[in-house]
Amino acid sequence: MNRQAQAVVLFLVGGAVLRAGFTDLYLRYVKAGLRPLLIAAGIVLIIAALATVRYELRRPRATREERAEREQHDQRGHAHREPRISWLLVLPLFALILVAPPALGSYSAMRTGTALQEPWGFPALPADDPLRLDVVDYAGRAVYDHGRSLGGRRIKVTGFIALDRSGAPYLTRMVLNCCAADAQPVKIGLSGQVPPILQPDAWLEVTGTYTGRQTRDPLNGGVIPFIDISEVRPVPAPDNQYED
Repeated sequence: MNRQAQAVVLFLVGGAVLRAGFTDLYLRYVKAGLRPLLIAAGIVLIIAALATVRYELRRPRATREERAEREQHDQRGHAHREPRISWLLVLPLFALILVAPPALGSYSAMRTGTALQEPWGFPALPADDPLRLDVVDYAGRAVYDHGRSLGGRRIKVTGFIALDRSGAPYLTRMVLNCCAADAQPVKIGLSGQVPPILQPDAWLEVTGTYTGRQTRDPLNGGVIPFIDISEVRPVPAPDNQYED
């Protein structure tokens, strides 16, 4: 692949990265806090592509012709067709530009053990009623703070449904350390007024109260706390379906 072709590939990669960074598409790949770095990387790639084109155009014409002749000679002297095959590298770029991959859901969640880890601390909670918490915050307080900051309060949590082999439902969110490749689930068991029929990957907003009930994830032995729910409301999937 010659310099001009390399510049085209660099430009397309940079454009795809910038498009993802300036829209919510990047949330399907990396955690929200990495957005500035993603945009910066796209800008650097585009600048590198433009600099490559400028360098090629400013080279003496004779030098460019000699280079082209050498490349043609090398291609004639080899039986393989690597220069043309290398253009297949562009296909994933068009996939990135045209197709947004779905966020990881119940299929991945129920094949990976809960990733709940003890937090550094438990900041004071606002006096809201109901109190809105994310899945990780509720699970961490329920397991490691033994529900001391949750007792007697109505709590609202949003996540998607994942069903185990027995059909038991879990309110789940996938958690990112860096990017979607390292996503792991955190699960909350549901008790109380659980709807009789729940569909995997359906997003729900549940309102309930802390319960000391817990179970162990059979995949890794991690603790899964429960929430005793009193209200359930279907909601659309959020723009950012992962938690940090």
